[in-house]
Amino acid sequence: MENYIHKENLALFRKRLAEPHSEILHDTLVKLLADEEAKDRPPKKGP
Repeated sequence: MENYIHKENLALFRKRLAEPHSEILHDTLVKLLADEEAKDRPPKKGP
């Protein structure tokens, strides 16, 4: 279920970024998309 929500969030944020909106909303959507995309990356290993 979490994977489905993750994919839907990515699609929604990308779709919303293609629509016209205020700069504040754009910045928020970019942050949300970046946070969601970060979930795809494996965690960094520490020293």
